[in-house]
Amino acid sequence: MSRVPKNRRQHVVARLLSEHAVTNQAQLVELLGAEGVDAAQATVSRDLEELGAVRVRIPGVEGQVYAIAELPKDQVAPVDHLRRVLGEWVVELGVSGNLVVVRTPPGSAHVVASALDRTSLDGVLGTVAGDDTLLVVATEEVGGPGLAERLAELAGGGEAL
Repeated sequence: MSRVPKNRRQHVVARLLSEHAVTNQAQLVELLGAEGVDAAQATVSRDLEELGAVRVRIPGVEGQVYAIAELPKDQVAPVDHLRRVLGEWVVELGVSGNLVVVRTPPGSAHVVASALDRTSLDGVLGTVAGDDTLLVVATEEVGGPGLAERLAELAGGGEAL
């Protein structure tokens, strides 16, 4: 067993909580050990607190188990939310290959990027946001022009903004 960086250990903790009905910290320490992660009970306690873990009752398990509330990045936003965000914040779209450049008012690119990330729109591999510019990487199947057209339609601007 070895010590691992905090972010990796916490990732393993979150995965273990989603896969097992963990009823106490000692059990979690054992599960981590089985994964090759050396962690003391005090460390596990801090990890659980930092991850926002709570004790909940679930059917079929006696007592309470640890669970982590859904992280904002994992919460899926409906397409209607994306439509509103694009309609309010996108002022211009540009295309180059499989990239779509999205212009927003200053300080707003992260709002659009977050909505795109959380909607899981087909054809979007990922986003990178600056202050007023957002880069959206399209899948090869959809391509930049196809994705830009879809974003423009969602924004209510037809084919071109």
